[in-house]
Amino acid sequence: MSLMSVTLFAPMALAALAALLIPLLIHLARRSEQRPTDFAALRWLREKPKPRHRLRFDEWPLLLLRIFLLILLAVWLARPMLEGGASDAPWVAVVPGVDPAVARTSTSDPDARLHWLAPDSPELDQPAPTGSFPIASLLRQLDAELPSDVLLTVLVPEVLQGVDAQRPRLSRAVQWRVLPGTMPSPELASAATVPTLAARHAPERQDAVRYLRAAASAWQPTPKDAAPSSDSNFSAGTVSEALDAEARWLAWLSPGPLPAAIQTWISDGGVALLDSEATFEPRGSRVVAWRDALGQPLVESAAHGKGRVLRLTRALTPASMPQLLEPDFPRRLRALFDTVPPEPTRVAANDYTPTLGGESYPQSPRDLRPWLALLIALTLLFERGLATRRRRGVAP
Repeated sequence: MSLMSVTLFAPMALAALAALLIPLLIHLARRSEQRPTDFAALRWLREKPKPRHRLRFDEWPLLLLRIFLLILLAVWLARPMLEGGASDAPWVAVVPGVDPAVARTSTSDPDARLHWLAPDSPELDQPAPTGSFPIASLLRQLDAELPSDVLLTVLVPEVLQGVDAQRPRLSRAVQWRVLPGTMPSPELASAATVPTLAARHAPERQDAVRYLRAAASAWQPTPKDAAPSSDSNFSAGTVSEALDAEARWLAWLSPGPLPAAIQTWISDGGVALLDSEATFEPRGSRVVAWRDALGQPLVESAAHGKGRVLRLTRALTPASMPQLLEPDFPRRLRALFDTVPPEPTRVAANDYTPTLGGESYPQSPRDLRPWLALLIALTLLFERGLATRRRRGVAP
């Protein structure tokens, strides 16, 4: 257990302690409730020296309670924070896929804290979390939240899912142990998530549509015993037909100026593959997105608003573009439309050991004001009870 210390984030608020004079003045003012009364028989008594007037407070419990209440309010305004006090027991993070019984037997320290490496860090006694989690992000978060002197051990299955493209960098050296087990695989994308390619063509470009249709049908995974459905993620029509509201990929096979509606659609985030004879100048600078075996450009790319423009440099026919008949044409076409290439999500655990060099963050202090607010409320109730009781005495 690390040492605890209380820090005031707003120490100037302690100036409110000057309000301690208020209950003192209230108790002194209560002496004015007494009035001298003349009594006739006292006139015949010999006058004696009057006793000296002494400053005296009555109802000490109520006075002390009010002073204590004001002290609590001043400290609450000063925003007290508790630093330290966190446990320094070793922390064992278990990646889902590792058998909990094996994880317990592999940990020899009886004081170790065992938790699943998942959102909210549930304890190992709870059921294993389901689904796919960002392993690297959770590791970096755990590294930032634990005190720097806490030993961190990570138990991982032999193969990891849902990882980043590079090994995580942490601020501490961790014990990385690979145990038998299989991490749950993320669910495969369904047919509804396969991107749809919309093609709009002029009459003289109708023959080129079949190459795009064949490529789009290769994007959709189908069971081995099922016939492929070529139109499930592809739609074709003439240039006069409007696009679907959900369309994000477009092949515009028509010479001449690009309609204003299509230009707006691209600016709003669409990606369009334009005919080599289409006339349109995007706002961004052009870069070559695809070259042939001789290094000649086949497709140029440029940004336009929130979207992108892909321009063919030659006609979409086998005579001008033999790549249409090559087996990897569907993959190359899909790579043109994908704005961000998919990052690797599956890796062997031995190849994903965290490295040092990550930034170390100070531990966040704990705010004591909620507890002070509760104490203030209880003190106020007690003070009201003493101040309003029926048998409250009057200062002589």
